[in-house]
Amino acid sequence: MPLSKRERVAITNSLDKVLIHKVWGYPIFLAAMWLMFWLTFTVGGWPMYWIEQGVAGLGSFIGDILAPGPFRDLLVDGIIGGVGSVAVFLPNILILFFCISFMEDSGYMARAAMLMDSVMRRVGLHGRSFIPLVMGFGCNVPGIMAASGISSRSSRIITVLISPFISCSARLPIYILLVGAFFPSHRTLVIAAIYVVGIIVAALTAVVLRKFVFKRDDSPFVMKLPTYQMPTMRTILRDMWHNGRQYLKKMGGIILVASIAVWVLSYYPRPEDGGRMNAVDREQSYLGRMGRFVEPAMRPLGIPWRGNVALMAGLAAKESTVSTLGVLYSTGGEDTGEEVAALTGRLRSSGEWTAVSALSFMVFALLYFPCLAALAAIRKEAGGWRWALLALGYNTVVAWVCAWAVYAVGNLIV
Repeated sequence: MPLSKRERVAITNSLDKVLIHKVWGYPIFLAAMWLMFWLTFTVGGWPMYWIEQGVAGLGSFIGDILAPGPFRDLLVDGIIGGVGSVAVFLPNILILFFCISFMEDSGYMARAAMLMDSVMRRVGLHGRSFIPLVMGFGCNVPGIMAASGISSRSSRIITVLISPFISCSARLPIYILLVGAFFPSHRTLVIAAIYVVGIIVAALTAVVLRKFVFKRDDSPFVMKLPTYQMPTMRTILRDMWHNGRQYLKKMGGIILVASIAVWVLSYYPRPEDGGRMNAVDREQSYLGRMGRFVEPAMRPLGIPWRGNVALMAGLAAKESTVSTLGVLYSTGGEDTGEEVAALTGRLRSSGEWTAVSALSFMVFALLYFPCLAALAAIRKEAGGWRWALLALGYNTVVAWVCAWAVYAVGNLIV
């Protein structure tokens, strides 16, 4: 029997006494965020493993039935190795969007915005900026576009500019890949720490912008809080599938094209003997030369040349970072051991990465320039390309400095 309006209001008032309490509200909010990340990374790890094994099996099957040559290498290393390395993270993405949709539809997200109003004001914003930033955990682009609802121009621009520091779901495969390879016993802790770094950098950037670029905005924060309700599974699954479908479209579109382009640039020029390419041959490929060109700038961060190339591919879409690593560390179906069947195993066995360099890479991938879609959204919502170019340059400089600090301090500790 459905509850009456008076009963729903009474339940809402009782819950609000706890959930938005000035003391207990904050640890409850942090616990909710921790639970969301735990479900995403731990529960999502089971279907991720099954898909990973399926992709590896498909690559081995195609490699066995086709004759050696460029076409087989394109299918196995370029398409299956590239797109497949991104496809395995679909369960994690779906669980993340499931949790966000649940909090939005239940009415808790609006309470979280109200709860965080005092915190947001300390960095020169107000609670209304919180919702676009939380949406950024799913994707920075709709989060940036949601900032259009902020009436204050200065708060709107600041929110838009700090949104790319909020780690979107497109970066999630990067973290899961490297944490699974080098921090398997501390997955939730390390990934949660990466998210916290992005939030801290966003907050510090907001303080700097408010202090030196924009005058303080004292506009009041007014938000109507809906009554709590139990979200329907149909609504949550619909929202989850809508975002999952966008992820699949990326895999069949820009990631597929990027994977093929990366494979071609890493496959040519061919060795003089016409045989399979080894590590030295890959370094002499067109893509290897590109990676070597930027290597002096990235060497202080401990990132190998293949990582440099993967980061550059992230300008098109952050998911392309993982697909590029999948192509560059592909084995062409020749290695059949379980350790090298997955990309995580190939990263460990390559000898090019350490736990510290992997952490440096994740920090850089978190903070560096936004993808093209996010840059276009910044231009639209902030009102000009100068803000998009500012994000392009400022974010990359901040990413380099933070990644360098992580690598330098990490090596001192380790």
